[in-house]
Amino acid sequence: MGLWPKERNTPIKEKIFFYSYLVLTSCVPSVLVVKHDVLPIPKTFPDSATSPSNLTHWKDFFQDPLLTALIEEGLGNNQELHILEQEIEIANNEVLSREGEYIPKVGVQGGYGLEKKAKFTSQGASDAANELPDPLQIGRLGLSTTWEIDVWKKLRNASKAAYYNYLSSIEGKRFLVTHLVAEVANTYFELLALDNQLEVIITYVDVLKQIKTMVMVQQSAAKATSLGVVRFEAEVLKNQSRQIQLRQQILMTQNKLNTLVGRFPQQLERDSKQFLNRMLAKVDTGIPSSLLDNRPDMKAASFNLEASKLSVESAKAQFYPSLSIEAGLGFESFNTKHLLDVPESIFYGLVGKLSAPLLNRKAIKAAYFSANNKQIQAVYRYEQTLVSAYTEVLNQLNMIENLNQMYKLKSQQVDVLSEAITISNMLFQAARVDYVETLLTQRDALEAQTEAIEVKKQQLSAYVNLYKALGGGWHDVNKTL
Repeated sequence: MGLWPKERNTPIKEKIFFYSYLVLTSCVPSVLVVKHDVLPIPKTFPDSATSPSNLTHWKDFFQDPLLTALIEEGLGNNQELHILEQEIEIANNEVLSREGEYIPKVGVQGGYGLEKKAKFTSQGASDAANELPDPLQIGRLGLSTTWEIDVWKKLRNASKAAYYNYLSSIEGKRFLVTHLVAEVANTYFELLALDNQLEVIITYVDVLKQIKTMVMVQQSAAKATSLGVVRFEAEVLKNQSRQIQLRQQILMTQNKLNTLVGRFPQQLERDSKQFLNRMLAKVDTGIPSSLLDNRPDMKAASFNLEASKLSVESAKAQFYPSLSIEAGLGFESFNTKHLLDVPESIFYGLVGKLSAPLLNRKAIKAAYFSANNKQIQAVYRYEQTLVSAYTEVLNQLNMIENLNQMYKLKSQQVDVLSEAITISNMLFQAARVDYVETLLTQRDALEAQTEAIEVKKQQLSAYVNLYKALGGGWHDVNKTL
């Protein structure tokens, strides 16, 4: 049974078109396409609600005006963002360039020259017989146009692919903005945590000095030995050294934050007093499929995938014949004073061209194979990005839950040890416990306070990182960068 119905009344034009199509499609080499099932997106995040995500813009997420001012300055000064802005402009220019390829090209031609033909040639003899000037002064002025008719959508597919690449570059900038906002916020919270740790050490050293004075009084009354005085003095010196170390860390963190903001090192205004009471807005995760709408890297991967598909179609169309039209209209004369004579000096022309590659098609095959390979790469990158996005959200959810529990326990530990310090000081003054018990209690309290500050910093960073993992609020298209 043939492919074409054996009917006598089938129009000959349709038969020609059909068999021409078979010939054309047979000219396209086959490619190896890796077929596999697309990874299914889980319906929910474990132990989380399936309500829509309440992600907002970062200006609504961070309520600290000092922090928001730093973020705004960083977005305005960051050099990587400026570089990406130029990449976006380049991608936009590529779209315009591709669109211009399937629009007729019209140009103006003008020229003047001399032409002398050899006497013993047919043209030279004819010019002499007609008493034409020797040499001839050739003048030409007119319009020319060329237009490749996009029969196989080769040019339009290339234009659409460029447009998707342009959209991907915009999402690339948004992705960088989200990471920059998160890094500035995390560094800011790290700086506040270091300020609080330094404050705790300073208070601890002051308390040690007071207890040392009490031990010296007891020593003078023969109720204590010089060993207690020396032990407390050593503890004071050790923590004074820690103060210097913390000040250096504060300086380096402050300079890191200045670098992120895009300015030279300088003192940063900040509010460290309420650090332990600071909380960020709660972020609902929503359903996992919302990652496709919110995360810029997911959008970019999706746009790249669409662009790769269109690039394959455009490369495939290179095997098919291309149809173009060339036309010209204007004035031409061998005597410039008659150049604009109408109708004697008018010329025009119209040519249709049909061309197809026959020999040495290796370059076209290579481009076609490469386009297919890039499409397969785009599929894998899309799936890789999806798995990474889901895992990031899940990790941050677990971290937030665990850090919340840890901070509650650390806060209780600090309260208990504060009470223990009060009891220890009372017993020490009454000579009911020695200096060792007092010193160990003070050390435990210092360690608990320091750990509580560290857990608080990690807790705030986990909320920031969850916000980043969910996409940074870019589903709100009315917000600007």
